Amino acid sequence: MKLGITSPVVTAVPGAHSAWERTAGIEELARIAEAADRLGFHHLTCSEHVAVPADVAEQRGGTYWDPLATFGHLAARTRHIRFATQVLVLGYHHPLAVAKRYGTLDRISGGRLVLGLGVGSLREEFDLLGAAFEGRGAIADDAIAALRAGLSRREPSYHGEHFDFEGFVVEPHAVQERVPLWIGGRTGRSLRRAVSLGDGWVPFGLPLDRLGAMLAEAELPAGFEVVLGAGRPLDPSGAPERTAAALRRAAQAGATLVSVSLAAESAAHYVEQAEALMALTEEDR
Repeated sequence: MKLGITSPVVTAVPGAHSAWERTAGIEELARIAEAADRLGFHHLTCSEHVAVPADVAEQRGGTYWDPLATFGHLAARTRHIRFATQVLVLGYHHPLAVAKRYGTLDRISGGRLVLGLGVGSLREEFDLLGAAFEGRGAIADDAIAALRAGLSRREPSYHGEHFDFEGFVVEPHAVQERVPLWIGGRTGRSLRRAVSLGDGWVPFGLPLDRLGAMLAEAELPAGFEVVLGAGRPLDPSGAPERTAAALRRAAQAGATLVSVSLAAESAAHYVEQAEALMALTEEDR
């Protein structure tokens, strides 16, 4: 079983973060990243929102660290762990802007980028950024194909319905020949998009039984990643049986990789919990 960490500190969703995170900064996050790297976790996450309306922030939070700046710092503090955007909103960016910025991150991290990508749903943010909300699904499909063509090429070429480019140099670019693309979403369409255009699916907001049924109906290609969460923050040192059961449920639903949040009272305690989790799951991994 592969385990990743849903990074603390970088988001502050009401009811889903601990008190210590409110005053924590990059040093606390880096300490956790260094420990996760040493322990063998697969990835860390960071989400994207540019500006969240104040009334919406009351439900989904208003703190969202920028993934590129955050991962650029953590890349210098780690050696092996991957960095997964979970997720970039495709409509907010031109594919070549993503290819340049995150291709540079892939270069400086030694090929540790995972691009989690989503269509987006916050109309106010689309309007604020001048991005098209209507038809965003079709735009996202074209953007994913354009990214695939452009991420790992010095002179990318792509001719699609919404994006068309050729004759430009993008340097630096990603060092991975095929940067993993994980597609986020909660619908059958998002799963179909992930299967046809991506390398993995990162669903959210769905019960595990529903996820299992959706995955059972899909024909997943070899090597396709199903990245599921483990639910509420895990307490591997205080409640090992409950922790193991949560991970088993995710695996039974079809997860190939589980992203976990850990219950902790400080950054130091978070590291202790990460160590306890890896010890608990050593045989399963």
